[in-house]
Amino acid sequence: MGVKSMSFVGKLGLLWFLFAQGLLLCMAQTTVHYYNFIVAETSYTRMCTTQNLLTVNRAFPGPTITVTRGDTAIVKVLNNGEHPITIHWHGVKQHRNPWSDGPENITQTPIAGRGGSFTYTIIFSNEEGTLWWHAHSDWSRASVHGPIVVLPPNEKYPFRKPDHSQTIMLGSWFKGRDLMAEYLEATRTGGDVDASDSFTINGWTGRLDLPNCTDVKYDIYTLKVDRGKTYQLRIINAAMNEEMFFAIAGHSFTVVGLDGAYIKHIPTNYIMITPGQTMDILLTANQSSGSYYMGGSAFADSNAPFFDHSTTRAILQYSDYKGTVITDLPDGLLATPDNRSYADAFTRKIRSLASADYPVDVPSDTDISKKFVITISVNELPCDLPNGEACTGPPVDGVPAMHSATLNNIHFQTKEIDILRAYYCNISGVYTEDFPDRPEDFDYTGDTGDFEETPIVGTRVMSVEYGDAVEIVFQGTNVGNPENHPMHVHGYNFYLVGSDNGNFNSSSPATFNLKDPAEVNTFGVPKKGWLAIRFWAKNPGVWFLHCHLERHASWGMAGVIIVKSVRAGEPRMLPPPAGYPACPAQIK
Repeated sequence: MGVKSMSFVGKLGLLWFLFAQGLLLCMAQTTVHYYNFIVAETSYTRMCTTQNLLTVNRAFPGPTITVTRGDTAIVKVLNNGEHPITIHWHGVKQHRNPWSDGPENITQTPIAGRGGSFTYTIIFSNEEGTLWWHAHSDWSRASVHGPIVVLPPNEKYPFRKPDHSQTIMLGSWFKGRDLMAEYLEATRTGGDVDASDSFTINGWTGRLDLPNCTDVKYDIYTLKVDRGKTYQLRIINAAMNEEMFFAIAGHSFTVVGLDGAYIKHIPTNYIMITPGQTMDILLTANQSSGSYYMGGSAFADSNAPFFDHSTTRAILQYSDYKGTVITDLPDGLLATPDNRSYADAFTRKIRSLASADYPVDVPSDTDISKKFVITISVNELPCDLPNGEACTGPPVDGVPAMHSATLNNIHFQTKEIDILRAYYCNISGVYTEDFPDRPEDFDYTGDTGDFEETPIVGTRVMSVEYGDAVEIVFQGTNVGNPENHPMHVHGYNFYLVGSDNGNFNSSSPATFNLKDPAEVNTFGVPKKGWLAIRFWAKNPGVWFLHCHLERHASWGMAGVIIVKSVRAGEPRMLPPPAGYPACPAQIK
Protein backbone atom coordinates (compact mmCIF):
# COMPACT_ATOMS: atom_id res chain seq x y z
CA MET A 1 0.00 0.00 0.00
CA GLY A 2 1.18 3.54 -0.60
CA VAL A 3 1.99 5.87 2.31
CA LYS A 4 0.56 9.29 1.60
CA SER A 5 1.88 11.25 4.60
CA MET A 6 4.63 11.17 7.23
CA SER A 7 5.22 12.76 10.61
CA PHE A 8 7.63 15.70 10.93
CA VAL A 9 10.22 13.44 12.57
CA GLY A 10 9.81 10.89 9.76
CA LYS A 11 10.20 13.60 7.11
CA LEU A 12 13.29 14.98 8.83
CA GLY A 13 14.83 11.52 8.96
CA LEU A 14 14.04 10.97 5.28
CA LEU A 15 15.63 14.31 4.37
CA TRP A 16 18.86 13.28 6.08
CA PHE A 17 18.71 9.92 4.31
CA LEU A 18 18.19 11.54 0.90
CA PHE A 19 20.96 14.04 1.61
CA ALA A 20 23.32 11.14 2.29
CA GLN A 21 22.23 9.58 -0.99
CA GLY A 22 22.86 12.78 -2.95
CA LEU A 23 19.18 13.14 -3.82
CA LEU A 24 18.26 16.39 -2.11
CA LEU A 25 18.49 18.48 -5.27
CA CYS A 26 16.11 16.30 -7.25
CA MET A 27 13.52 16.52 -4.45
CA ALA A 28 12.96 20.14 -5.44
CA GLN A 29 11.93 19.07 -8.92
CA THR A 30 10.33 15.65 -8.48
CA THR A 31 7.94 13.84 -6.20
CA VAL A 32 8.96 11.15 -3.73
CA HIS A 33 6.49 8.26 -3.31
CA TYR A 34 6.43 5.88 -0.33
CA TYR A 35 5.35 2.25 -0.25
CA ASN A 36 5.34 -0.54 2.31
CA PHE A 37 5.75 -4.08 0.98
CA ILE A 38 4.97 -6.96 3.35
CA VAL A 39 6.12 -10.33 2.03
CA ALA A 40 4.15 -13.24 3.50
CA GLU A 41 2.40 -16.51 2.69
CA THR A 42 -1.21 -16.12 1.54
CA SER A 43 -3.82 -18.77 0.76
CA TYR A 44 -4.97 -18.87 -2.88
CA THR A 45 -7.28 -21.19 -4.80
CA ARG A 46 -6.67 -21.83 -8.49
CA MET A 47 -7.48 -24.82 -10.68
CA CYS A 48 -9.65 -26.19 -7.83
CA THR A 49 -6.64 -26.45 -5.51
CA THR A 50 -5.97 -24.30 -2.46
CA GLN A 51 -2.34 -23.62 -1.56
CA ASN A 52 -0.08 -21.11 0.14
CA LEU A 53 1.58 -18.55 -2.09
CA LEU A 54 4.34 -16.08 -1.27
CA THR A 55 2.93 -12.61 -1.98
CA VAL A 56 3.41 -8.92 -1.34
CA ASN A 57 0.58 -7.28 0.60
CA ARG A 58 -1.46 -10.47 0.15
CA ALA A 59 -1.88 -9.80 -3.59
CA PHE A 60 -1.00 -11.85 -6.70
CA PRO A 61 0.18 -10.03 -8.72
CA GLY A 62 1.44 -7.52 -6.16
CA PRO A 63 0.70 -3.81 -5.78
CA THR A 64 1.32 -1.27 -8.54
CA ILE A 65 3.97 1.42 -8.10
CA THR A 66 2.86 4.57 -9.92
CA VAL A 67 5.21 7.50 -10.52
CA THR A 68 5.82 10.27 -13.03
CA ARG A 69 8.96 10.32 -15.14
CA GLY A 70 11.95 11.42 -13.04
CA ASP A 71 10.33 10.74 -9.64
CA THR A 72 11.77 8.71 -6.76
CA ALA A 73 10.08 5.91 -4.82
CA ILE A 74 11.00 4.71 -1.34
CA VAL A 75 9.89 1.12 -0.71
CA LYS A 76 10.30 -0.53 2.69
CA VAL A 77 10.20 -4.31 2.35
CA LEU A 78 9.33 -6.40 5.42
CA ASN A 79 10.00 -10.09 4.85
CA ASN A 80 7.67 -12.25 6.94
CA GLY A 81 8.27 -15.24 4.69
CA GLU A 82 10.36 -18.24 5.62
CA HIS A 83 13.21 -17.71 3.15
CA PRO A 84 15.48 -14.71 2.42
CA ILE A 85 14.41 -12.51 -0.46
CA THR A 86 15.40 -9.48 -2.53
CA ILE A 87 13.40 -7.22 -4.86
CA HIS A 88 14.56 -5.91 -8.26
CA TRP A 89 13.02 -2.91 -10.03
CA HIS A 90 13.18 -4.27 -13.55
CA GLY A 91 14.00 -1.65 -16.17
CA VAL A 92 14.67 1.19 -13.71
CA LYS A 93 18.20 2.38 -14.45
CA GLN A 94 18.86 3.38 -10.82
CA HIS A 95 21.41 5.99 -11.88
CA ARG A 96 24.48 5.75 -9.60
CA ASN A 97 22.46 3.64 -7.17
CA PRO A 98 23.23 -0.08 -7.53
CA TRP A 99 22.63 -0.38 -3.76
CA SER A 100 18.90 -0.67 -4.45
CA ASP A 101 19.00 -2.71 -7.66
CA GLY A 102 18.26 -5.95 -5.81
CA PRO A 103 19.78 -9.12 -7.35
CA GLU A 104 20.67 -11.56 -4.59
CA ASN A 105 24.39 -11.72 -3.72
CA ILE A 106 25.19 -9.37 -6.61
CA THR A 107 24.23 -6.00 -5.12
CA GLN A 108 22.89 -6.99 -1.71
CA THR A 109 22.66 -9.68 0.90
CA PRO A 110 19.12 -11.10 0.87
CA ILE A 111 16.58 -9.77 3.36
CA ALA A 112 16.31 -12.34 6.12
CA GLY A 113 13.04 -14.19 6.57
CA ARG A 114 10.79 -14.02 9.63
CA GLY A 115 11.05 -10.27 10.13
CA GLY A 116 14.02 -8.90 8.15
CA SER A 117 13.60 -5.58 6.37
CA PHE A 118 15.33 -3.36 3.84
CA THR A 119 14.42 0.04 2.40
CA TYR A 120 14.95 0.52 -1.34
CA THR A 121 15.44 3.90 -2.98
CA ILE A 122 14.22 3.68 -6.58
CA ILE A 123 15.55 6.51 -8.74
CA PHE A 124 13.66 7.01 -12.00
CA SER A 125 15.26 8.99 -14.81
CA ASN A 126 14.08 8.93 -18.43
CA GLU A 127 11.99 5.75 -18.24
CA GLU A 128 8.41 6.24 -19.42
CA GLY A 129 5.65 3.69 -19.88
CA THR A 130 5.45 0.28 -18.22
CA LEU A 131 8.07 -1.54 -16.15
CA TRP A 132 7.76 -4.03 -13.29
CA TRP A 133 9.26 -5.21 -10.04
CA HIS A 134 9.95 -8.76 -8.95
CA ALA A 135 11.82 -10.87 -6.43
CA HIS A 136 15.40 -11.57 -7.50
CA SER A 137 16.29 -14.47 -5.25
CA ASP A 138 15.90 -18.17 -6.01
CA TRP A 139 12.59 -18.72 -7.87
CA SER A 140 10.45 -16.54 -5.61
CA ARG A 141 9.61 -14.12 -8.45
CA ALA A 142 7.00 -16.69 -9.58
CA SER A 143 4.52 -15.00 -7.25
CA VAL A 144 6.40 -11.97 -5.88
CA HIS A 145 6.01 -9.42 -8.65
CA GLY A 146 3.94 -6.43 -9.71
CA PRO A 147 3.66 -3.54 -12.19
CA ILE A 148 5.45 -0.20 -12.31
CA VAL A 149 3.60 2.57 -14.17
CA VAL A 150 5.71 5.57 -15.21
CA LEU A 151 3.51 8.42 -16.41
CA PRO A 152 4.73 11.19 -18.74
CA PRO A 153 5.04 14.69 -17.22
CA ASN A 154 1.78 16.61 -17.60
CA GLU A 155 0.34 13.41 -19.14
CA LYS A 156 1.82 14.41 -22.49
CA TYR A 157 2.05 11.25 -24.60
CA PRO A 158 3.54 10.95 -28.11
CA PHE A 159 0.06 9.76 -29.15
CA ARG A 160 -3.52 10.68 -28.29
CA LYS A 161 -4.03 10.27 -24.56
CA PRO A 162 -5.85 6.97 -23.90
CA ASP A 163 -9.15 7.00 -22.07
CA HIS A 164 -8.16 4.27 -19.62
CA SER A 165 -5.14 2.22 -18.58
CA GLN A 166 -5.03 -1.42 -17.47
CA THR A 167 -2.18 -3.77 -16.62
CA ILE A 168 -2.24 -7.25 -18.18
CA MET A 169 0.33 -9.37 -16.34
CA LEU A 170 1.22 -12.78 -17.74
CA GLY A 171 2.51 -15.24 -15.16
CA SER A 172 3.09 -18.88 -14.19
CA TRP A 173 1.08 -21.07 -11.82
CA PHE A 174 2.51 -24.12 -10.06
CA LYS A 175 -0.51 -26.12 -8.95
CA GLY A 176 -0.31 -27.44 -5.37
CA ARG A 177 3.48 -27.36 -5.40
CA ASP A 178 6.16 -26.13 -2.99
CA LEU A 179 8.22 -24.32 -5.61
CA MET A 180 11.00 -23.34 -3.21
CA ALA A 181 11.47 -26.96 -2.10
CA GLU A 182 11.59 -28.08 -5.75
CA TYR A 183 14.12 -25.38 -6.60
CA LEU A 184 16.39 -26.16 -3.65
CA GLU A 185 16.37 -29.88 -4.47
CA ALA A 186 17.09 -29.21 -8.16
CA THR A 187 19.95 -26.90 -7.17
CA ARG A 188 21.41 -29.53 -4.84
CA THR A 189 21.29 -32.38 -7.36
CA GLY A 190 21.86 -30.43 -10.56
CA GLY A 191 18.41 -31.23 -11.86
CA ASP A 192 15.51 -29.21 -13.22
CA VAL A 193 12.21 -27.88 -11.90
CA ASP A 194 9.19 -29.19 -13.77
CA ALA A 195 7.38 -26.69 -15.98
CA SER A 196 4.56 -24.63 -14.53
CA ASP A 197 1.07 -26.16 -14.65
CA SER A 198 -0.59 -23.13 -16.19
CA PHE A 199 -0.03 -19.62 -17.37
CA THR A 200 -2.02 -16.81 -15.77
CA ILE A 201 -3.44 -13.43 -16.74
CA ASN A 202 -3.54 -11.01 -13.80
CA GLY A 203 -3.26 -13.98 -11.43
CA TRP A 204 -6.07 -16.09 -12.97
CA THR A 205 -5.48 -19.18 -15.09
CA GLY A 206 -8.62 -18.93 -17.23
CA ARG A 207 -8.43 -22.67 -17.82
CA LEU A 208 -11.58 -24.29 -19.17
CA ASP A 209 -10.09 -27.75 -19.74
CA LEU A 210 -10.06 -29.04 -16.15
CA PRO A 211 -12.21 -32.13 -15.54
CA ASN A 212 -14.07 -32.36 -12.22
CA CYS A 213 -13.35 -28.70 -11.47
CA THR A 214 -16.64 -26.98 -10.72
CA ASP A 215 -15.07 -23.65 -9.78
CA VAL A 216 -13.35 -23.07 -13.12
CA LYS A 217 -15.78 -20.32 -14.13
CA TYR A 218 -14.49 -18.21 -11.24
CA ASP A 219 -10.82 -18.67 -12.23
CA ILE A 220 -10.75 -16.09 -15.01
CA TYR A 221 -9.99 -12.38 -15.29
CA THR A 222 -12.53 -10.09 -17.00
CA LEU A 223 -11.80 -6.63 -18.41
CA LYS A 224 -14.90 -4.49 -19.00
CA VAL A 225 -14.61 -1.93 -21.82
CA ASP A 226 -16.82 0.88 -23.10
CA ARG A 227 -17.58 1.15 -26.78
CA GLY A 228 -15.47 3.76 -28.56
CA LYS A 229 -12.96 4.16 -25.73
CA THR A 230 -9.21 3.60 -26.19
CA TYR A 231 -7.35 1.56 -23.57
CA GLN A 232 -3.64 1.54 -22.86
CA LEU A 233 -2.97 -2.10 -22.01
CA ARG A 234 0.31 -2.52 -20.16
CA ILE A 235 1.44 -6.06 -21.00
CA ILE A 236 4.10 -7.63 -18.73
CA ASN A 237 5.56 -11.11 -19.17
CA ALA A 238 6.30 -12.33 -15.64
CA ALA A 239 6.27 -16.01 -16.67
CA MET A 240 9.20 -17.99 -15.35
CA ASN A 241 10.56 -19.81 -18.38
CA GLU A 242 8.51 -19.17 -21.50
CA GLU A 243 8.31 -16.49 -24.12
CA MET A 244 4.66 -15.99 -25.01
CA PHE A 245 2.26 -15.15 -27.78
CA PHE A 246 -0.64 -12.89 -26.76
CA ALA A 247 -3.70 -11.88 -28.76
CA ILE A 248 -7.27 -10.59 -28.34
CA ALA A 249 -10.00 -12.27 -30.35
CA GLY A 250 -11.68 -10.04 -32.93
CA HIS A 251 -9.43 -7.05 -32.23
CA SER A 252 -6.32 -5.47 -33.64
CA PHE A 253 -4.26 -3.04 -31.61
CA THR A 254 -1.17 -0.84 -31.84
CA VAL A 255 2.09 -1.43 -29.95
CA VAL A 256 3.51 1.95 -28.88
CA GLY A 257 6.02 1.14 -26.13
CA LEU A 258 8.56 -1.46 -25.06
CA ASP A 259 10.57 -1.71 -21.82
CA GLY A 260 9.76 1.81 -20.63
CA ALA A 261 10.54 3.53 -23.96
CA TYR A 262 8.29 4.52 -26.85
CA ILE A 263 8.61 2.90 -30.27
CA LYS A 264 7.35 3.52 -33.78
CA HIS A 265 3.75 2.31 -33.88
CA ILE A 266 3.20 -1.33 -34.83
CA PRO A 267 -0.37 -2.15 -35.92
CA THR A 268 -0.86 -5.87 -35.25
CA ASN A 269 -3.25 -8.51 -33.95
CA TYR A 270 -0.69 -10.34 -31.79
CA ILE A 271 2.60 -9.89 -29.94
CA MET A 272 5.48 -12.13 -28.91
CA ILE A 273 6.81 -11.05 -25.54
CA THR A 274 9.75 -12.56 -23.64
CA PRO A 275 10.01 -13.02 -19.86
CA GLY A 276 11.11 -9.66 -18.48
CA GLN A 277 9.73 -7.56 -21.32
CA THR A 278 6.91 -5.04 -21.02
CA MET A 279 4.82 -3.64 -23.87
CA ASP A 280 2.34 -0.79 -24.08
CA ILE A 281 -0.47 -1.33 -26.57
CA LEU A 282 -3.43 0.84 -27.54
CA LEU A 283 -6.71 -1.01 -27.98
CA THR A 284 -9.86 0.74 -29.20
CA ALA A 285 -13.15 -0.97 -28.27
CA ASN A 286 -14.66 -0.70 -31.75
CA GLN A 287 -16.13 -4.15 -32.37
CA SER A 288 -19.65 -5.51 -32.02
CA SER A 289 -21.00 -5.62 -28.49
CA GLY A 290 -20.00 -8.95 -27.04
CA SER A 291 -17.57 -11.04 -25.07
CA TYR A 292 -14.10 -11.79 -26.51
CA TYR A 293 -11.21 -13.89 -25.29
CA MET A 294 -7.71 -12.66 -24.59
CA GLY A 295 -5.26 -15.54 -24.80
CA GLY A 296 -1.64 -16.33 -24.01
CA SER A 297 0.48 -19.38 -24.81
CA ALA A 298 4.14 -20.33 -25.11
CA PHE A 299 6.57 -19.61 -27.89
CA ALA A 300 9.15 -22.35 -27.35
CA ASP A 301 11.61 -22.96 -30.18
CA SER A 302 13.66 -25.47 -28.20
CA ASN A 303 13.76 -29.14 -29.07
CA ALA A 304 13.09 -30.01 -25.43
CA PRO A 305 9.47 -30.67 -24.41
CA PHE A 306 9.96 -29.05 -21.00
CA PHE A 307 7.73 -26.00 -21.25
CA ASP A 308 4.24 -25.07 -20.15
CA HIS A 309 1.88 -26.24 -22.91
CA SER A 310 -1.20 -24.54 -21.43
CA THR A 311 -3.25 -21.69 -22.85
CA THR A 312 -4.39 -19.01 -20.44
CA ARG A 313 -7.56 -17.03 -21.13
CA ALA A 314 -9.13 -13.80 -19.96
CA ILE A 315 -12.31 -12.07 -21.10
CA LEU A 316 -12.68 -8.68 -22.74
CA GLN A 317 -16.34 -7.77 -22.41
CA TYR A 318 -18.19 -4.70 -23.67
CA SER A 319 -20.04 -2.97 -20.86
CA ASP A 320 -23.32 -2.90 -22.78
CA TYR A 321 -23.24 -6.62 -23.57
CA LYS A 322 -25.95 -8.65 -21.81
CA GLY A 323 -25.52 -12.01 -23.54
CA THR A 324 -23.67 -15.15 -22.55
CA VAL A 325 -19.91 -15.46 -22.26
CA ILE A 326 -18.18 -17.25 -25.14
CA THR A 327 -16.94 -20.76 -24.54
CA ASP A 328 -13.54 -21.09 -26.23
CA LEU A 329 -10.75 -19.37 -28.13
CA PRO A 330 -11.31 -19.04 -31.86
CA ASP A 331 -9.12 -21.24 -34.04
CA GLY A 332 -5.87 -19.63 -35.12
CA LEU A 333 -5.85 -16.87 -32.50
CA LEU A 334 -2.49 -18.03 -31.14
CA ALA A 335 0.39 -19.54 -33.09
CA THR A 336 1.77 -22.99 -32.35
CA PRO A 337 4.63 -22.97 -29.82
CA ASP A 338 7.31 -23.71 -32.44
CA ASN A 339 6.25 -21.01 -34.92
CA ARG A 340 9.49 -19.06 -35.03
CA SER A 341 8.60 -17.17 -38.22
CA TYR A 342 5.48 -15.82 -36.50
CA ALA A 343 7.60 -14.57 -33.58
CA ASP A 344 10.27 -13.08 -35.83
CA ALA A 345 7.70 -11.32 -38.01
CA PHE A 346 6.67 -9.29 -34.97
CA THR A 347 10.04 -8.62 -33.30
CA ARG A 348 11.68 -7.41 -36.52
CA LYS A 349 9.24 -4.49 -36.66
CA ILE A 350 10.42 -2.91 -33.40
CA ARG A 351 12.13 0.49 -33.84
CA SER A 352 12.70 3.48 -31.57
CA LEU A 353 10.76 6.70 -32.14
CA ALA A 354 14.06 8.53 -32.77
CA SER A 355 12.24 11.87 -32.74
CA ALA A 356 13.15 15.33 -31.48
CA ASP A 357 11.30 14.69 -28.23
CA TYR A 358 12.53 11.09 -27.90
CA PRO A 359 15.98 11.04 -29.52
CA VAL A 360 18.40 8.14 -29.69
CA ASP A 361 22.10 8.34 -28.80
CA VAL A 362 23.58 5.26 -30.41
CA PRO A 363 27.37 4.84 -30.22
CA SER A 364 28.84 4.97 -33.72
CA ASP A 365 31.41 2.53 -35.08
CA THR A 366 34.23 4.95 -34.25
CA ASP A 367 32.88 5.56 -30.73
CA ILE A 368 33.16 1.91 -29.66
CA SER A 369 35.92 1.52 -27.07
CA LYS A 370 34.98 -1.82 -25.50
CA LYS A 371 33.80 -4.91 -27.38
CA PHE A 372 32.60 -8.28 -26.14
CA VAL A 373 31.50 -11.34 -28.07
CA ILE A 374 29.64 -13.67 -25.70
CA THR A 375 28.54 -17.19 -26.55
CA ILE A 376 25.37 -18.54 -24.95
CA SER A 377 25.28 -22.28 -24.26
CA VAL A 378 23.41 -24.87 -22.23
CA ASN A 379 25.95 -27.33 -20.85
CA GLU A 380 26.49 -30.00 -18.21
CA LEU A 381 28.86 -30.12 -15.24
CA PRO A 382 30.41 -33.31 -13.91
CA CYS A 383 28.47 -34.77 -11.01
CA ASP A 384 29.97 -34.00 -7.62
CA LEU A 385 27.63 -35.06 -4.82
CA PRO A 386 28.67 -36.61 -1.49
CA ASN A 387 28.13 -40.23 -0.46
CA GLY A 388 27.95 -41.45 -4.04
CA GLU A 389 24.53 -39.85 -4.65
CA ALA A 390 23.68 -39.53 -8.35
CA CYS A 391 23.03 -36.17 -9.96
CA THR A 392 19.70 -35.69 -11.72
CA GLY A 393 20.79 -33.72 -14.76
CA PRO A 394 21.00 -35.28 -18.24
CA PRO A 395 23.70 -37.99 -18.39
CA VAL A 396 26.85 -37.38 -20.44
CA ASP A 397 28.18 -40.56 -22.05
CA GLY A 398 26.09 -42.49 -19.56
CA VAL A 399 27.56 -40.66 -16.55
CA PRO A 400 25.20 -38.61 -14.32
CA ALA A 401 25.74 -34.86 -14.67
CA MET A 402 24.43 -31.51 -13.45
CA HIS A 403 22.61 -28.93 -15.55
CA SER A 404 24.69 -25.88 -16.40
CA ALA A 405 24.37 -22.81 -18.62
CA THR A 406 27.10 -20.37 -19.57
CA LEU A 407 28.27 -17.13 -21.08
CA ASN A 408 31.60 -17.58 -22.89
CA ASN A 409 31.76 -21.03 -21.33
CA ILE A 410 31.77 -19.50 -17.82
CA HIS A 411 29.22 -20.95 -15.40
CA PHE A 412 28.63 -17.93 -13.15
CA GLN A 413 28.96 -18.74 -9.47
CA THR A 414 27.49 -16.43 -6.85
CA LYS A 415 29.30 -15.96 -3.54
CA GLU A 416 28.06 -15.33 -0.02
CA ILE A 417 29.58 -11.84 -0.08
CA ASP A 418 27.78 -9.78 -2.70
CA ILE A 419 29.90 -8.38 -5.51
CA LEU A 420 28.90 -4.75 -4.92
CA ARG A 421 30.15 -4.93 -1.33
CA ALA A 422 33.35 -6.63 -2.44
CA TYR A 423 33.92 -3.94 -5.07
CA TYR A 424 33.12 -1.03 -2.78
CA CYS A 425 35.12 -2.39 0.15
CA ASN A 426 38.03 -3.88 -1.84
CA ILE A 427 37.38 -7.36 -0.46
CA SER A 428 39.56 -9.89 -2.26
CA GLY A 429 38.64 -13.43 -3.24
CA VAL A 430 35.03 -12.74 -4.23
CA TYR A 431 35.41 -12.14 -7.99
CA THR A 432 38.04 -11.71 -10.67
CA GLU A 433 38.08 -9.20 -13.53
CA ASP A 434 39.04 -11.68 -16.22
CA PHE A 435 35.80 -12.46 -18.06
CA PRO A 436 36.98 -13.19 -21.62
CA ASP A 437 36.02 -10.54 -24.16
CA ARG A 438 35.51 -13.20 -26.80
CA PRO A 439 35.12 -16.99 -26.88
CA GLU A 440 37.27 -19.59 -28.54
CA ASP A 441 36.67 -19.72 -32.26
CA PHE A 442 34.47 -22.58 -33.45
CA ASP A 443 31.43 -23.10 -35.62
CA TYR A 444 29.02 -21.72 -33.02
CA THR A 445 25.78 -22.75 -34.71
CA GLY A 446 26.99 -25.75 -36.71
CA ASP A 447 28.99 -28.80 -35.69
CA THR A 448 30.37 -27.55 -32.38
CA GLY A 449 32.47 -30.63 -31.64
CA ASP A 450 33.48 -30.74 -27.99
CA PHE A 451 33.72 -26.95 -27.59
CA GLU A 452 32.00 -25.62 -24.45
CA GLU A 453 30.60 -29.01 -23.47
CA THR A 454 32.20 -28.75 -20.03
CA PRO A 455 32.23 -25.19 -18.68
CA ILE A 456 34.50 -23.33 -16.29
CA VAL A 457 32.94 -22.45 -12.93
CA GLY A 458 33.85 -19.02 -11.63
CA THR A 459 32.87 -15.48 -10.67
CA ARG A 460 34.47 -13.57 -13.50
CA VAL A 461 33.21 -10.06 -14.21
CA MET A 462 33.39 -7.65 -17.13
CA SER A 463 35.08 -4.36 -16.32
CA VAL A 464 34.58 -1.14 -18.29
CA GLU A 465 35.32 2.50 -17.58
CA TYR A 466 32.78 5.28 -17.19
CA GLY A 467 31.99 6.77 -20.60
CA ASP A 468 33.04 3.74 -22.61
CA ALA A 469 30.96 3.02 -25.69
CA VAL A 470 30.24 -0.69 -25.26
CA GLU A 471 29.28 -3.22 -27.91
CA ILE A 472 28.20 -6.74 -26.96
CA VAL A 473 27.43 -9.43 -29.48
CA PHE A 474 25.50 -12.31 -27.92
CA GLN A 475 26.10 -15.43 -30.00
CA GLY A 476 23.72 -18.34 -29.62
CA THR A 477 25.31 -21.76 -30.04
CA ASN A 478 24.34 -25.29 -30.99
CA VAL A 479 25.85 -26.62 -27.76
CA GLY A 480 23.40 -28.61 -25.65
CA ASN A 481 19.81 -27.69 -26.39
CA PRO A 482 19.71 -24.42 -28.38
CA GLU A 483 16.80 -22.01 -28.09
CA ASN A 484 15.94 -18.31 -27.94
CA HIS A 485 17.47 -16.65 -24.86
CA PRO A 486 16.02 -13.33 -23.57
CA MET A 487 19.04 -11.44 -22.21
CA HIS A 488 18.51 -8.72 -19.59
CA VAL A 489 21.00 -6.03 -18.54
CA HIS A 490 20.52 -4.24 -15.21
CA GLY A 491 21.21 -0.52 -14.85
CA TYR A 492 20.85 0.24 -18.55
CA ASN A 493 18.66 0.31 -21.58
CA PHE A 494 20.66 -0.82 -24.59
CA TYR A 495 20.23 -0.23 -28.30
CA LEU A 496 19.44 -3.34 -30.31
CA VAL A 497 21.55 -2.57 -33.37
CA GLY A 498 21.47 -5.95 -35.12
CA SER A 499 20.24 -9.53 -35.06
CA ASP A 500 20.26 -12.45 -37.46
CA ASN A 501 20.48 -16.21 -37.77
CA GLY A 502 23.77 -18.12 -37.92
CA ASN A 503 27.23 -16.98 -36.88
CA PHE A 504 28.21 -13.35 -36.39
CA ASN A 505 31.06 -12.51 -38.80
CA SER A 506 33.06 -9.62 -40.22
CA SER A 507 30.29 -8.65 -42.64
CA SER A 508 27.53 -8.62 -39.97
CA PRO A 509 28.13 -5.00 -38.78
CA ALA A 510 27.19 -3.78 -42.27
CA THR A 511 23.60 -4.77 -41.41
CA PHE A 512 23.48 -2.75 -38.16
CA ASN A 513 20.66 -0.24 -37.66
CA LEU A 514 22.21 2.88 -36.12
CA LYS A 515 19.34 5.19 -37.11
CA ASP A 516 16.37 4.03 -35.01
CA PRO A 517 17.29 0.84 -33.12
CA ALA A 518 15.00 -0.36 -30.37
CA GLU A 519 15.98 0.89 -26.89
CA VAL A 520 15.27 -1.99 -24.51
CA ASN A 521 16.50 -3.75 -21.38
CA THR A 522 15.54 -7.33 -22.38
CA PHE A 523 15.58 -8.96 -25.79
CA GLY A 524 15.75 -12.45 -27.23
CA VAL A 525 18.90 -13.82 -28.85
CA PRO A 526 17.63 -15.99 -31.74
CA LYS A 527 18.05 -19.73 -31.56
CA LYS A 528 21.40 -20.45 -33.24
CA GLY A 529 21.69 -16.76 -34.11
CA TRP A 530 23.17 -13.53 -32.77
CA LEU A 531 22.11 -10.23 -31.22
CA ALA A 532 24.26 -7.06 -31.17
CA ILE A 533 23.71 -4.29 -28.62
CA ARG A 534 25.39 -0.96 -27.88
CA PHE A 535 25.22 1.46 -24.96
CA TRP A 536 27.19 4.22 -23.27
CA ALA A 537 28.62 3.09 -19.93
CA LYS A 538 27.49 6.17 -18.02
CA ASN A 539 25.97 4.54 -14.97
CA PRO A 540 28.76 3.69 -12.51
CA GLY A 541 28.32 0.63 -10.34
CA VAL A 542 27.88 -3.14 -10.35
CA TRP A 543 25.23 -4.40 -12.76
CA PHE A 544 23.90 -7.91 -13.34
CA LEU A 545 23.46 -9.44 -16.80
CA HIS A 546 21.57 -12.69 -17.28
CA CYS A 547 19.14 -14.80 -19.25
CA HIS A 548 15.58 -14.12 -18.08
CA LEU A 549 14.56 -17.75 -18.44
CA GLU A 550 14.73 -18.59 -14.76
CA ARG A 551 16.05 -22.12 -15.19
CA HIS A 552 19.00 -20.86 -17.25
CA ALA A 553 19.85 -18.05 -14.86
CA SER A 554 19.83 -20.49 -11.95
CA TRP A 555 22.11 -22.82 -13.96
CA GLY A 556 24.72 -20.06 -14.31
CA MET A 557 23.83 -18.16 -17.52
CA ALA A 558 24.75 -14.83 -15.99
CA GLY A 559 27.53 -12.28 -15.60
CA VAL A 560 28.34 -8.90 -14.05
CA ILE A 561 29.44 -5.61 -15.59
CA ILE A 562 31.37 -3.24 -13.31
CA VAL A 563 31.39 0.33 -14.60
CA LYS A 564 34.26 2.21 -12.96
CA SER A 565 34.74 5.94 -12.52
CA VAL A 566 38.50 6.36 -12.76
CA ARG A 567 39.07 9.95 -13.87
CA ALA A 568 38.68 13.13 -11.85
CA GLY A 569 35.27 14.74 -12.13
CA GLU A 570 33.45 11.63 -13.33
CA PRO A 571 30.19 10.72 -11.55
CA ARG A 572 30.66 8.17 -8.78
CA MET A 573 28.29 5.68 -7.22
CA LEU A 574 26.13 7.19 -4.51
CA PRO A 575 27.23 6.39 -0.96
CA PRO A 576 25.78 3.20 0.53
CA PRO A 577 22.42 3.50 2.28
CA ALA A 578 22.06 4.37 5.94
CA GLY A 579 22.94 1.45 8.18
CA TYR A 580 25.19 -0.23 5.61
CA PRO A 581 27.81 -2.24 7.52
CA ALA A 582 31.29 -0.77 7.70
CA CYS A 583 33.87 -2.20 5.33
CA PRO A 584 36.32 -4.66 6.86
CA ALA A 585 39.93 -3.57 7.25
CA GLN A 586 41.10 -5.55 4.23
CA ILE A 587 42.87 -4.25 1.16
CA LYS A 588 43.33 -6.09 -2.11
